[in-house]
Amino acid sequence: MGIPHFLAIPFPILGHMNPLLQFSQVLAKYGCKITFLCSDENYNRLMKTASFGNESQINLVSLPDGVDPEDDRKDQAKVILTTRTAMLAKLPKLIDEINALDSDKKVSCMIVTKNMGWALDVGLKMGIKGALFWPSSATSLASFNCMQRLIDEGIIDSQSGLPTRKHEIQLSSNLPMMEAATMPWYCLDNPFFFLNMMQEMQNLNLGEWWLCNTTFDLEAGALSLSPKLLPIGPLMASEHNTSSLWQEDRTCLQWLDQQQPQSVIYVSFGSMVSTKPNQFKELALGLDLLNMPFLWVVRKDNGIEENNEYPDEFRGIQGKIFSWAPQKKILSHPAIACFISHCGWNSTIEGVYNGVPFLCWPFCSDQLMNMTYLCDVWKVGLGFEKDENGVISREEIKKKVEQLLQDEEIKVRSLKLMEKVIKNKEGDKNLKKFIKWAKE
Repeated sequence: MGIPHFLAIPFPILGHMNPLLQFSQVLAKYGCKITFLCSDENYNRLMKTASFGNESQINLVSLPDGVDPEDDRKDQAKVILTTRTAMLAKLPKLIDEINALDSDKKVSCMIVTKNMGWALDVGLKMGIKGALFWPSSATSLASFNCMQRLIDEGIIDSQSGLPTRKHEIQLSSNLPMMEAATMPWYCLDNPFFFLNMMQEMQNLNLGEWWLCNTTFDLEAGALSLSPKLLPIGPLMASEHNTSSLWQEDRTCLQWLDQQQPQSVIYVSFGSMVSTKPNQFKELALGLDLLNMPFLWVVRKDNGIEENNEYPDEFRGIQGKIFSWAPQKKILSHPAIACFISHCGWNSTIEGVYNGVPFLCWPFCSDQLMNMTYLCDVWKVGLGFEKDENGVISREEIKKKVEQLLQDEEIKVRSLKLMEKVIKNKEGDKNLKKFIKWAKE
C-alpha cells in the first residue's frame, strides 16, 4: 500500500484540462504522485502561463495531438479523431519511460476525461487500473450511459440519436422530464458526436469509477443511476492556484472593488462557444440599454479578436470588456449581481457555489440540460426567449435581467443552494474512498 501514482489524461481543450488539473492538485495535496499528460501545444502554453510553483508533485509530460497547424482546433470531431490516432500509438512507450524514472512509484491508476476512453484500454492491457473524471454534470453522463437503452426502447434513432417522435425523455423516475433536444449528444446537429459517444461509453465503462464534480444535493437522481458514479464536488472548495492555459486579466478585480455590492452583470460564454455577429450586436446593445455596470468576457481566440464588431452605437461606458478573466474570483466578488452564462458545467458549479443567480444562454451539448436544472429544478435562474429569427433581442436581454434582479425568491434560493453545496462533506469522503481504492 504505497502512494498511488496517477496518470491524468484530459482531452486537449480548456473545459477538460482546467478541471482535471484542479482535481490533480487536490490529489497532490493528499500526498498522491501525479503525472499530467497534455498535448504538445497545451504543454507549451502551460509552461508559459502557469505558475506550478512548489507543486512538484505534478509532473507535466506531453504527446502530439496530431492536429496540423493549419487545421481548425475548433473542429471538435477532427481533434477527437487525430488525438486518438496520434496518442494511442505513443502512450505505452511514454508510460514505460515514466515508470523507468522511479521504479518504486510506477503509474498505478489512470484518470481520463471524455473522448480519451481509449487510454483506459491501453492502461488495462498494461495492468493499470482506470477511472473517468467527467467534466460535465452527472446527469449528462447518466444520459450518455442510457443511449443504448433509449435505442432499444425505440425512443431515439440508432444512427443519429434523434428522437423517433416528438416527446420528452425521462431517464428515470427521479429525474426531471427533459425535452429530447436537451440531450447532450445533439451537438451542432452532427451525428458524429452521437456515434462517437456510443463507442466512447464502451471505453468509459472500463473505468471502475466515474468521478463527477457534483454533489448529492445537486443531482441525487442522476447519481442513483450507476454505482460507478462518485460525486467528489464541489472542487471549488480547494483554493489551489489552478493554472489556466490562458493569460487571465486580473485588473477586472480592481475594477470590481470600486462597484457597489450586487450591482454588476457578469457575461461569459466559456472557452469554446461563440455568438454570431448579429447576436453579438444585440448583446452589446442590450447591455447598453440596461444602464448598469457589466463585466463582459470577449475572447481573443488564438490571438485573433472574435470576428464580431461592436456596433457603432454601442457606448459600453458602464462596463468593462476583458479577453479572459479569473472567473472563480469574479463570481465570489460581492459586486456581482447575476451571471449571463452559456451554462457549461464548470461555470454552473462555480456560479452555484457562490450563490449567484443565472441568466441562461446555452448553445449545445450538456448546456441545455444544465439550464433545465438551473431554471426548473433548482430554480436559481431564468432563460431567454429567442425571436422568430432565433436571436435574443436587446429588449429581451434588458427585460430578463431586470426580472431576475427583482426576483427576491430566486436570490433566496440561490443562497440556500450555495449553503448546501458549501457544507457538503460527501465529496471529501468519496475522495478518500477513491484514493484508498487506488492504493489497493
